[in-house]
Amino acid sequence: MSERPTDGGVTAAAHDVRATARRLAALREARLSGDGGPEPRDIIGDSWRRVRGCGVDPDRDRRERPLTAAELEHRKAASPLAAVLPVLHDALLPAADAAQQIMVVTDADGLVLWLEGAAPIRRMADRHGFGKGADWTEPVVGTNAIGTALVARRPVLVHSAEHFVRSHHQWTCAAAPLHDPRDGRLLGTLDVSGPAHGFHPATLALVSAVAKLAEGELRERHHASVERLRSTAAPVLARLGGQALAVDRDGWVAGAVGMAPPDRVALPKSPVPGPLWLPRHGRCVLEPLPGGWLIRVGGEPAPRPHRALLDLSAPDRPALTVSGPAGTWTHEPSPRHAELLFLLATHPEGRTAAELARDLFGDGGRTVTVRAELSRLRRHLAGLLAHRPYRFADGIAPELRLPADPAHLLPHSVAPGVRAARGGGDGAGAPPAAGADGA
Repeated sequence: MSERPTDGGVTAAAHDVRATARRLAALREARLSGDGGPEPRDIIGDSWRRVRGCGVDPDRDRRERPLTAAELEHRKAASPLAAVLPVLHDALLPAADAAQQIMVVTDADGLVLWLEGAAPIRRMADRHGFGKGADWTEPVVGTNAIGTALVARRPVLVHSAEHFVRSHHQWTCAAAPLHDPRDGRLLGTLDVSGPAHGFHPATLALVSAVAKLAEGELRERHHASVERLRSTAAPVLARLGGQALAVDRDGWVAGAVGMAPPDRVALPKSPVPGPLWLPRHGRCVLEPLPGGWLIRVGGEPAPRPHRALLDLSAPDRPALTVSGPAGTWTHEPSPRHAELLFLLATHPEGRTAAELARDLFGDGGRTVTVRAELSRLRRHLAGLLAHRPYRFADGIAPELRLPADPAHLLPHSVAPGVRAARGGGDGAGAPPAAGADGA
């Protein structure tokens, strides 16, 4: 093979992708047989050595069990990349569709979370075990753009016989890692894959550019989230004496009083309201804020928020107002989250995912959707909601403020539990809790 592939994965003269594929196949066979010959690109040669060390069979697929539907939905709900899917769709999916390719987004473990694109190519991918929930790391499927990009931490294109496993030689894939712009943490990969004959030399550059665009969107969303928390926390911090910090749920600081604010506080993995010890600050007390936490440095333990008022008296402006030792704040939930908060407030003993699925959809089997929504709600209302069963946390007695006319209760909701509370149909809902009042 007289020409070495460039970093784009093809030779400068390789406009004939079939000829390129034949040359790559000959190179691969020579390397695997020990006959020497030209070296592949460094990134491909390094990957081949890794996967041979992992025992990957170059002639046979190794299929791992994909994630279950529940596992897949849990990972999708927990992934920060869910927030940038619209950006990825708008910037990349039309080009992928036009080229008869698919767009794939994985998490940092190489598990396929989202897969979109032309139906015939999706069916081809399914036959290769390349579906939602599949593990696409090097030790499982050998050299490929997703798995190799996760190891190399850089954009990678793998063309035809550069794939270590023979059954993947009809494919070309280009992937770029996606990082958290705040701290550089790897979040997953963005990939475009499809038949090798549809390969275009600009694919890798396009995927890399869209990955940077998505990281920029994550950065903007972080800044906007911190600003929202800062505006909520400002009056709370102003009422406090001593030292205190307002941080988002990942510990990024939005405000401080009585001290120079650090950029970030190292919170426990699953923080809960109450006393805790932080490495740089010593004894502290955590109190929930919408989208984050109030940290009172050196504070004494105080009761949890003593009042959580869910005001549904205005048909189109549901609001949750929480009063605690540090003051009062208000959060306006989305329509779906307002339904969930209402159902939890009217069932203080708690609801299982199946019960809430019946309350919301009339179908107790839709637990995956319920768990995903509650995961989002609990991330925003840190410390206010508990699970197993889902309920308001211990020490928080929810109160309801309802419309004078029951027909105006969440008027756009079709959830059976809400309709039953309006008196408008069968459902799993219950009458308002004893603490409810009218408007």
